[in-house]
Amino acid sequence: MQNETNNEPMRLSKRMAQLGLCSRREADSYIEQGWVAVNGQVAVLGQKVTAADRIDLNKQAHERQAQRVTILLNKPVGYVSAQAEKGYKAAAELITPENHWQDDDSRIIFSEKHKFGLAPAGRLDIDSVGLLVLTQDGRIAKQLIGEHSGIEKEYLVRVKGSLSAEGLRLLNHGLSLDGEKLRPAKVEWQNEDQLRFVLQQGKKRQIRRMCELVGLRVVGLKRIRMGKVKLGRLPPGKWRYLSSHEHF
Repeated sequence: MQNETNNEPMRLSKRMAQLGLCSRREADSYIEQGWVAVNGQVAVLGQKVTAADRIDLNKQAHERQAQRVTILLNKPVGYVSAQAEKGYKAAAELITPENHWQDDDSRIIFSEKHKFGLAPAGRLDIDSVGLLVLTQDGRIAKQLIGEHSGIEKEYLVRVKGSLSAEGLRLLNHGLSLDGEKLRPAKVEWQNEDQLRFVLQQGKKRQIRRMCELVGLRVVGLKRIRMGKVKLGRLPPGKWRYLSSHEHF
């Protein structure tokens, strides 16, 4: 990063987010509560640091982070990923004890407080299904959807229309959306009417719009993997916790 090479001062909260310690908002909260030290001295809000400074979180900050949960949901059609809108329910409304998958092996005991502050890390359209990550942890959100995230997202996409060899080549690399060239993708036929997409970015309705550009219409879209975490056997409408041994 440029700041690390030229050692320019930056806000402590920005540096903490850069290091993956927490989100900037969480950093400000931890600093306010006196939970952050810079070079052994308790930090203050607005403090500037350089890449050479040592930043430590105290026990309370680590305990607060350990209490944050990440939930994996198999989102059905008809639910929106974030806040409820236009009469449609939010996917987070499915996070109930009744919908907790019985084969969850995380050993985390459900608590109502796990429902607060959940945010989707990578949305799915209302018509799309599959793996939706809802997290209270800013570090995980940044890892999955941060500006420089290179985490792969894998989808199975049912399509209608005919696709030429050139069209398939363009889906893999060569298309632009919103005036910006898309990063290379991995796109191949899964069977006669279904494509497999692996993307490293997440523009709004990206796959549907990519398909339109090569003359295809998407009739079904299912996300099956984010990074190293797979949807697996999780049934539609059910959810489970991300366990301590799983990492994206």
